[in-house]
Amino acid sequence: MPSSPRDRRRSRRRRGLLIICGLPGAAALSGCGRQSILSGHSPQTHNIMLLWWWMLGASVIVFLGAVGMLGLAWFRRRSAGLPIFGEREDINQRLVLLFGIGIPTVVLTVLFAVSNIYLIGQTAPPAVASTSMTIDVIAHQWWWEVRYPGTQAVTANEIHIPITTRVNVVGTTADVIHDLWVPQLARKIDLVPGRKNRVLMYASRSGTYGGQCAEFCGFQHAHMGLRVVAQSPAAFRSWLTSMAAPATSSTGAGAQAGRQLFMSAQCASCHQIRGTSARATVGPDLTHVASRSTLAAAEIPNDPAHLAAWISNPQAIKPGDRMPDLGLSRTQVNEIVAYLDSLH
Repeated sequence: MPSSPRDRRRSRRRRGLLIICGLPGAAALSGCGRQSILSGHSPQTHNIMLLWWWMLGASVIVFLGAVGMLGLAWFRRRSAGLPIFGEREDINQRLVLLFGIGIPTVVLTVLFAVSNIYLIGQTAPPAVASTSMTIDVIAHQWWWEVRYPGTQAVTANEIHIPITTRVNVVGTTADVIHDLWVPQLARKIDLVPGRKNRVLMYASRSGTYGGQCAEFCGFQHAHMGLRVVAQSPAAFRSWLTSMAAPATSSTGAGAQAGRQLFMSAQCASCHQIRGTSARATVGPDLTHVASRSTLAAAEIPNDPAHLAAWISNPQAIKPGDRMPDLGLSRTQVNEIVAYLDSLH
């Protein structure tokens, strides 16, 4: 039975009310997650977080004040002048000067000084002498290359740092403009062709922190993520020693067959595995690929099933990615997976 016009109007009002109530919740939830600026774990991001809260508080006061004035004007739409003061012209002029010029000027001046003088100074690139180590991060379409100068350690899409240690991160790009941003640990920096930018990376406690390219860089920009693993100094030194070593020899029959296939197929023409004849630098270094937590720039977890899917058809997971489909059989894919999964 068709609903009446009254029922349809009631249904539209109900839907409108749900939308109005849901929008603030959706907006609040959009700022949550592992890359939230409201969950800082370094002194630099703590200062950024405080600035954000102060700016939010100021904007809420201004917004509520404007809404209150609109409400007051609506309730007094049939009465002339202001409450208590009536139609005194001098009061109106003073209110305009106070709320239209005075308060905005003071608030904007304070915010400018805090954000563009104090905060920039607090989050400025560190003096090299003030840091304990340097890490080079090179952005590619669409993955991250990570090198540790002074060692042979090379990895991809995963930065390891010791906790409570000032780390000088030097960012460059191999192609177009990118942005390196780990919201919980540091401010973002532009990675511009032909230039080097630096940022202080510091973690107050152990954990894994999400990062992202924050500058549109092509088709897979949104899927160019990375992980920063902050660990104890002893665990970091152990990890760095392991990463600096060449690939260990695989012993299983499947892994041995996969190694031969990797070297003879096109895999070795794009990737490097130190300690073998594969020395290309087009794609990520795979010397210790099995030790990483994710694949495809943090797009999928690093396990045999996802690795097999990635090798079989990378375009299905990350369309437009530079990794081609080599047309390998299921057996060949499984052999290469067995080999790569042995590279810890």
